[in-house]
Amino acid sequence: VQLQASGGGLVQAGNSLRLSCAASGRTFVAYGMGWFRQVPGKEREFVAAISGSGGTTRYADSVKGRFTISRDNAKNTVYLQMNSLKPEDTAVYYCAAGSYWSRGLYEYWGQGTLVTVSS
Repeated sequence: VQLQASGGGLVQAGNSLRLSCAASGRTFVAYGMGWFRQVPGKEREFVAAISGSGGTTRYADSVKGRFTISRDNAKNTVYLQMNSLKPEDTAVYYCAAGSYWSRGLYEYWGQGTLVTVSS
């Protein structure tokens, strides 16, 4: 599975941004998808995840109520809608695909897209 994340950029605090992650290769619906983020010098942290069918989602407490993960299996794409952005959301965001996503295991990773939130 190859993953290509896009949609990052510079945005002011309080505004919104939508990230996309296009997948190619094997059957997209077979994989749970996740979004993670990393700030230089810090560990990568979980942001959100969604099951293959899209029926189950999970969020980090820090983004709950502000971010929404969704997927379009017909387009092999997963999205992360980010609203009410804060400066602390600034990070490189990565998408990942996993057969055992519910256990936090992801086999495939995208290249990352930078999100910068200015105050």
